[in-house]
Amino acid sequence: MDIRPIRNEGDYDWALAELETYFENEPRPGTPEADRFDVLAALVEAYEDQHWPVDAPEPITAIKHWMNAYGYSQADLASVLGSRSRASEILARKRPLTLGMAYALHRQWKIPAEILIRPSEEPMAA
Repeated sequence: MDIRPIRNEGDYDWALAELETYFENEPRPGTPEADRFDVLAALVEAYEDQHWPVDAPEPITAIKHWMNAYGYSQADLASVLGSRSRASEILARKRPLTLGMAYALHRQWKIPAEILIRPSEEPMAA
């Protein structure tokens, strides 16, 4: 099995090219080729996480993205948070997201809790 550590961009490019061959001809699960694919994918992911980490979005930005991605309206948000005015204030950054609100959004909309409980980097609107 030809696998090596990814230490630099050349190794990374090699691993990506190797992975690409499996996209065209997907290996059957349980085969040595499938095992090689899994190991290469894990190496690429680790390299990318180390060299190009992606920060989680700010909570309100994440809520807005979730609403857009899943077709939720402000009325839907109001039903999760308890009132239309509360939903409006949250989206306008006039009210902070409480732990209870974050929990409700996590449970009902499946937004990852670790995103919702982050401190907001955006200032609250006056």
